[in-house]
Amino acid sequence: MSDQTTPAASGPATSGPGAYGPGASGPVRPAGVPLRGSEHGAALGPSFYETVGGRETFQRLVTEFYRGVADDPVLRPLYPEEDLGPAAERLTMFLEQYWGGPGTYSEQRGHPRLRMRHLPFKVNPEARDRWLAHMRAAVDSLDLPPLAEETLWDYLQRAAFAMVNTFED
Repeated sequence: MSDQTTPAASGPATSGPGAYGPGASGPVRPAGVPLRGSEHGAALGPSFYETVGGRETFQRLVTEFYRGVADDPVLRPLYPEEDLGPAAERLTMFLEQYWGGPGTYSEQRGHPRLRMRHLPFKVNPEARDRWLAHMRAAVDSLDLPPLAEETLWDYLQRAAFAMVNTFED
């Protein structure tokens, strides 16, 4: 879920933080998040993914998020699979790739195309707000440093607002 409001970053569009960027329309670097490497391949430091704890952190985030979704009468029907496990794995892989971790999402599923992938589902403002409430609880459970929390939350909010595709109940 996303919305392109940050400037395009230079570098490859296949991995790294913001590799596909909000709206999946091009490479975007979230504000305050350093890209890894440079045009010449020199490392600039750890990625956001590494800084916040890597896969374990994103798995905890997604597990806590889906704990809320599982019993949510508005959101649960948006997930067609009986088991939320596959959705949780897709979200984990997407977030890992977006924030500078492995490119497994694209390797397995291709370009994220977030808006396109969400079009079959009725994502109205109520669904967005419930999604954000569960994600807020999940982010809070991570106890991240303030800048990391703010950076992650900013992206998640923009993403949620961008996924709204109807204003019908």
